[in-house]
Amino acid sequence: MNASFRILTQGVSFKRPKNDGTADLSPPKRDEVAKKPPSGGNQLSRGKSTRGNLDNIFGSRVNKSKKDQAKEEYPEQSDLEEGVPADISAQCNASLSTQMEQDRQDDEADESSSEDDQPAKLQLFSGAEPSTDFTPAKRKRKKKVKKDADKLALIKQEKINHFRNLHNIHVTGEDIPEPVETFEELATRFQLNARLVENITKIGYQQPTPIQMQAIPLVLQGRNILASAPTGSGKTAAFLIPIIQSLKCFNNFGYRAVVVSPTRELAKQTFFETDRLTLGTGLRTHLLEDVPKFVKRAKKNRSSRFDILVTTPNRLVFLLSKKPAVVSLESVEWLVIDESDKLFEADKEGGFRDQLAVIYKACSSPKVRRLLFSATFAIEVEEWCKQHLDNLAEVSIGARNAATSAIDQRLVFVGTEDGKTSALRKILQEEYTPPVLIFVESKQRAKELFRELENDRFHVDVIHSDREQSERDLVVSSFRAGNIWTLIATEVLGRGIDFKGVNMVINYDFPLTSISYIHRIGRTGRAGQRGKAITFFTEADDVNLRSIASVMQRSGCEVPAFMLQLPKPSSSVRKQLKRNPKELRKKLKNRVKMKKLGKGIRKAKADTRFSATAKPKAATKTDS
Repeated sequence: MNASFRILTQGVSFKRPKNDGTADLSPPKRDEVAKKPPSGGNQLSRGKSTRGNLDNIFGSRVNKSKKDQAKEEYPEQSDLEEGVPADISAQCNASLSTQMEQDRQDDEADESSSEDDQPAKLQLFSGAEPSTDFTPAKRKRKKKVKKDADKLALIKQEKINHFRNLHNIHVTGEDIPEPVETFEELATRFQLNARLVENITKIGYQQPTPIQMQAIPLVLQGRNILASAPTGSGKTAAFLIPIIQSLKCFNNFGYRAVVVSPTRELAKQTFFETDRLTLGTGLRTHLLEDVPKFVKRAKKNRSSRFDILVTTPNRLVFLLSKKPAVVSLESVEWLVIDESDKLFEADKEGGFRDQLAVIYKACSSPKVRRLLFSATFAIEVEEWCKQHLDNLAEVSIGARNAATSAIDQRLVFVGTEDGKTSALRKILQEEYTPPVLIFVESKQRAKELFRELENDRFHVDVIHSDREQSERDLVVSSFRAGNIWTLIATEVLGRGIDFKGVNMVINYDFPLTSISYIHRIGRTGRAGQRGKAITFFTEADDVNLRSIASVMQRSGCEVPAFMLQLPKPSSSVRKQLKRNPKELRKKLKNRVKMKKLGKGIRKAKADTRFSATAKPKAATKTDS
């Protein structure tokens, strides 16, 4: 602007009057300026030459437009003295006014920046504003926001960890969702089906159990899960509720969810629970019971009429082995293995690993997800899941392989097998609070004990695998209804069966393993109620006594110190326990009998020696 001003004022001189105190420095009036004659021809000639130069530089049109613009914007300065050409004055005034306007805008920007505590915005000649994204103040604010977000995330994670510790929830895996505290939160967070929420309320579920708090969000996330929780903790609902929400409504694609249970009683109980939760949702559940009838109706494509299949492994494998296969599992999205540790057992009576492999291969859909639930934890199952399942999450409630603390556990020494009956009668007379569940190790023992207690006029019945399915169903329903006060059972009822209000469990025969012990006593103390468990043991049960005592100690029960200090079984004994525990039990009993027989023979020999040496002494005394 200074260079332009010098060009415009070239050849024009401005004289400032000296101020001696008397001079009037006020601007002259318009009339006086008009009447004042021009001063000097040199200046005028200089002004004309300058004006000619400007015409050559800017052009006549430019000068004319500038002059007209100056007259319009500053009419009071249009009639200046002839010594200063009007167009040059207009150029100067326009430049000065532009600079003043720019200064005013800069001052306003500085004031606004001081008020907002922000850096001043710079006005470029092109009119564009420079970017302020990378100013120091902005960087500091971003860092502060990031730190605040990290702190909030840390606080939230600490609250989640505290909640899990409070409910003894242990979970491993990546991207684990936070647990839910109430069913209302579950319905809002995952937008549950309104009819499913209504069914949950009708059944009487008031508050989610710890396994439901964590397992349901994981299943709704579409994860493969290995879960273990104490008996009676709501594991069935933990996988049924999210599966029903995932399937949404009925379609003709065939079975989309399969639940495999080790026993028919447990399968029937799961079917009953599924039927209640799917009421009004449109989903259809099928319990595979009568296999011959199902085969006859297979031509009508019966499997496409249902969404959820509940079955035992043997029946399903029988249908899959037919050529052509009677049932198809190609559309299965969810495969649930209930009591997974039992179904994964191999080389053992009642193991289902081979059948489970057939079912696993038949579920060939790439969308299939696998859920393994049990009350006890098996290392073999965990290793298999880590090798074969992607995106796996493990959930466990409380200490692994421990009974619930709601059960008062007690060990009673009865000496020999003959002492069990008298000990049982004593308990039934002194502590009898029906309903009572008595577990034995074999069908033969169940029949014998049933005959003895029936003669004592107890309301007693028995259930084992030799009885027809209709008879077993009638016995279970009568026991639930309270018509039977005492029920004798084998391992058939040892897993999963939910009996409401069982007050006492008596292990008439010592459990073969600690896992079997946990499942047996788990028939009592369910759904937050208290229960009692009494276990008889003899001299032949010292092999498993230490493991059972350890389970009791982990559950918070008092255990004699000598039981925990018993020697661990040798490796050969442990192998026999895994392969055939019943055969080992017989050997140990025979060994105890042989020891007693040896003690009796030695005692008899000692008595014979004593009598043989004593008689001569007595004879000598009498003779004397």
